[in-house]
Amino acid sequence: MRDLRDLPSVVWVLAAGRFVSSASAFLMLFLVLYLTGPRGLGVVPAGIIAGSNGVGALLGNVTGGRFGDRYGHRRVLLLTASVVGVLTALIPWQPVWLLAVTMPLTGYLGAVASLGQGALAALAVPAGSRRSSVAVSRAASNAGFVIGPPVGALLATHGYDTLFVVDGVLTLVLRHATSRFLPDEAPVAAEPDAPAGLWRAVRADRSLLLLLPGVVLVDLVYRQLYSTLPLHLRDHGQPLALYTLLVAIGSGLILALEIPVALWLRDRPAIPIIATGYALVAVGFVIFGLTWMGVTAAAVVAMVVLTAGEILYKTTATAHVLDAAPAHLVGQYQGLYTGAATSGTMLSAPLGGMVYAVAPGLLWPLCGVVAGVGALLALASRRPSRDAEPAAS
Repeated sequence: MRDLRDLPSVVWVLAAGRFVSSASAFLMLFLVLYLTGPRGLGVVPAGIIAGSNGVGALLGNVTGGRFGDRYGHRRVLLLTASVVGVLTALIPWQPVWLLAVTMPLTGYLGAVASLGQGALAALAVPAGSRRSSVAVSRAASNAGFVIGPPVGALLATHGYDTLFVVDGVLTLVLRHATSRFLPDEAPVAAEPDAPAGLWRAVRADRSLLLLLPGVVLVDLVYRQLYSTLPLHLRDHGQPLALYTLLVAIGSGLILALEIPVALWLRDRPAIPIIATGYALVAVGFVIFGLTWMGVTAAAVVAMVVLTAGEILYKTTATAHVLDAAPAHLVGQYQGLYTGAATSGTMLSAPLGGMVYAVAPGLLWPLCGVVAGVGALLALASRRPSRDAEPAAS
């Protein structure tokens, strides 16, 4: 596959779905405000209920891929999306005790649906040519997240109930609209010489066993953008506008460059690209601590550097793990990678917060060391027989 025109139509359909679902993902943005506002809950119980949605999503990523591998990704995607849409649309009419039950279920099923989307897109493209399809999917998702918050804020002026009803109804409409374009597919049988189960396959793959811990380490560092970085800027007298500017810079660079870079590097071995991306993340976070440059200048330079790293590693690492998956385990491999690549959402705030509370100046060089170890693990995971040659196209 030489360019985007070679991608199958199902990849574009699924990318459009990613865009709409990301643009209407109001649940994760406004749930705490809703629970502490109209529902009258305290911050702690509201945080527990909202957090249970994230826990469900993490468990869904780690364990939910087997459903699509076993029963067919199209069938599982359509079923789980339907349930998520109904549960989300009914949030305004659910009592608090029921929300405590349905929120983790919604997070779990939403993650399973997302894995189904990714697996269908991966299986539509030959192994070795998946970087372009992953880049298109990520660009669509990022574009949706750019427009989603302001749209959600506008809808919230009419009440939070409207947000969740719109979110749920759009999920159901999207499920109906895309169903006719998704291929009917039977579960893929294991090859005679392939490991039957996920963990047996992973244990036999030394490269993956080295790469996944590196993924966790780098994501632990990367998510400091959303936990300790705002504190760092505030404590150095910077306005909130600087933080929002940094987020906008990162999002803009990703939208503008991720697809062209993926196409440019499509024939290059994956592991050196991933390791370089991790190294740039390490350097970027070290730069945050170089306040002698000026806090604003250091923050802007750091954001550009680490975003360059993200552009290199996110698409490449996702496609690399999917290429390593046996055909009958694509969903589970994707879930395993997604779980590792989002582990920082649970770990970064408490761990980074503890370090920042004790020694604020130590956090940034420590982030550099941790992400640097991730880069070394990525290099150590290189498969000479597979990465020494260009990927098939």
